[in-house]
Amino acid sequence: MSATTVDQPRVRTTDKVEREGAKLEKRVLRLVGQAIQDFRMIEHGDKVMVCVSGGKDSYGLLDALLTLRQRAPIEFDVVAVNLDQKQPGFPAEVLPEYLRRRGVPFHIETQDTYSIVTRVIPAGKTMCSLCSRLRRGVLYRVAGELGATKIALGHHRDDILGTFFLNLFYGGRIKAMPPKLVSDDGRNIVIRPLAYVNEVDLARFAEIKQFPIIPCNLCGSQDNLKRQEIKRMLAEWERRHPGRVQNAFNALARVVTSHLMDRDLYDFASLRPTGQPLSYGDVAFDDEPCASESDPTSGVIRFAETE
Repeated sequence: MSATTVDQPRVRTTDKVEREGAKLEKRVLRLVGQAIQDFRMIEHGDKVMVCVSGGKDSYGLLDALLTLRQRAPIEFDVVAVNLDQKQPGFPAEVLPEYLRRRGVPFHIETQDTYSIVTRVIPAGKTMCSLCSRLRRGVLYRVAGELGATKIALGHHRDDILGTFFLNLFYGGRIKAMPPKLVSDDGRNIVIRPLAYVNEVDLARFAEIKQFPIIPCNLCGSQDNLKRQEIKRMLAEWERRHPGRVQNAFNALARVVTSHLMDRDLYDFASLRPTGQPLSYGDVAFDDEPCASESDPTSGVIRFAETE
């Protein structure tokens, strides 16, 4: 058997992996670009502060924004910011080395929030709420110091949907993570460009790009998190009923306030018959379940070409 014959399967396998990687990158960029366009996340002249933790999601966000910046019809700047919370064993040089290689302007903010969280929160209790508040306060301040006009976070589709179910099951509210909002201090715009991207794609994207992942041993490693329960529930849904998770996510953008119960959002008290048929009346119950488009971004204008 010739050497050429032996090498052919390996070549075909490599080509297939490269094609699949290119398709995945194209899909990620398309969804990020569409989310930016849909919610007008980034505008001409913006300085976008990308919060980079060292996890797959924030790496993916930074990579996508850097690529789209080269192709976008507008000009905007990107600066990467990492909050070093002084977690034990945190490899402080990994992120700076990566960002220097990419040629990305960056700022490392060192604040020992880890000691505060572990001192205040009793053993066995979840740390997320306090840790999140401390991080937000620091990042809002840094955004002002750097002159950033937007703060970009790496939350993806499954984070948004997970937050929805957390609020539904444990908070008694219909609320999720919005793709764009005004920060708690009222001074910043927070954006989530990964809003349409699912976690499985981001994990595969990180493998292909070989991001230097830094494991988190604080928030995400806790076993007693309700968010982990929700994550397992969504994974089981997707395994047993493919498409259910995406349909649930689509519903967040298709809210019919007249068919809920929030009197602040809909004036039920003033309802009167008009004598005219209404498109949002009882006919809403006649639709076939899941009959609408599965892609929440279908039909929108592209933020940038990703060919």
